Amino acid sequence: MKVLAPSNKPRTDRIIILGSTGSIGVNTIEVVEHLNRLGSRRFEIVGLAAGTRLDELAAQAHALGVSHVASPDPGAKEHLSDLVENVHVGADAAVEMLHQIARPGDLVIGAIVGAAGIKPSIAALELGCDLALANKESLVAAGPLVLAAAERSGAKIIPVDSEHSAVFQCLHAGRQDREIAKVVLTASGGPFRTWTKDRMRSANVKEALNHPTWSMGSKVTIDSASLMNKGLELIEAHWLFGLGSDRLDAIFHPQSIVHSFVEFTDHAVIAQLSPPDMKLPIQYAISWPDRLPGSASRTDFTQFADLHFESIDRVRFPAIAMALEVIDQPSGAGAIFNAANEVAVAQFLQEKIPFGAIVDTVEATLERITPGEITTLADVLEIDHESRRVAQEILMASSDR
Repeated sequence: MKVLAPSNKPRTDRIIILGSTGSIGVNTIEVVEHLNRLGSRRFEIVGLAAGTRLDELAAQAHALGVSHVASPDPGAKEHLSDLVENVHVGADAAVEMLHQIARPGDLVIGAIVGAAGIKPSIAALELGCDLALANKESLVAAGPLVLAAAERSGAKIIPVDSEHSAVFQCLHAGRQDREIAKVVLTASGGPFRTWTKDRMRSANVKEALNHPTWSMGSKVTIDSASLMNKGLELIEAHWLFGLGSDRLDAIFHPQSIVHSFVEFTDHAVIAQLSPPDMKLPIQYAISWPDRLPGSASRTDFTQFADLHFESIDRVRFPAIAMALEVIDQPSGAGAIFNAANEVAVAQFLQEKIPFGAIVDTVEATLERITPGEITTLADVLEIDHESRRVAQEILMASSDR
């Protein structure tokens, strides 16, 4: 189980947040403030990277007193230079910042959304930083490269997604690979769990963004509605835990209290339970291998007398079967899956395509491109570029009908 390999680097108490203005980044800052109030350890946030929310980035930088920030926005330097000594700007700003300030044993919170997070994830690991990974696309599209970077430096990958953190916690005692029968990720089902396929295909943006249990960014919320998010998480779990598609599955659990199950070969099942609050997996990644007094909500079982589970209808939600098939293909298939989905979701959020076109586009793109194995970052970028081109072509052809 690759993710469980112990780090051979001593952990510092320095933290760099990539994606600081998103929900994971904001929650991370709140967790750090909570842990620092406890007084037993003091964590220091030394760098922030964000997208285009420059006012929010400026407020964070001022409040935390950081001397390095990064943004791809060309206006970031003018916007932030009066507040921050070092402002890194451009497409590779986060990578540039990491090379300036990262030290072996630092913790990097990898929460940049989408394929833009791949290069920074690899850079953090190459520099010997442990990576608290919330950017699932890094492993989906570039799994072999991410794992190789961690192995070379001895750095640790600690999952932050609630489902993968749950599996990580269930396996914390160091179970052997041969003892694991199956890992089952839970899915809330989003807003469309009970909808018919026809009704779901014509859903609008407002309906798709109405998630019943989690508060997330728009892209992840749409992925949750289509279950593409669960498909991405299955592929991520394949890389994190070294499991084939035959030992991975997903199930509906609308209350979002049980985050994942691990079934062992003797049929015992261990699950991790907690309210739907991202502060718990974030804090676990920061304090690992220790557990510190929590900032997340406590579980009140009197509120959950009836925990509900049901199988996922793969006709209504084809993303699950597609993802499991991707796992069995050469590693480049993950980059195709991710890129096509990013293109389609962006088009849907702009109200240019119907909701049902998202999974159709991913499926059609996978059929059009024959994946190869990922061996270099150039491979990832080439596949990503070609997949986006093909997905756009498919969407344009469908709009002309």
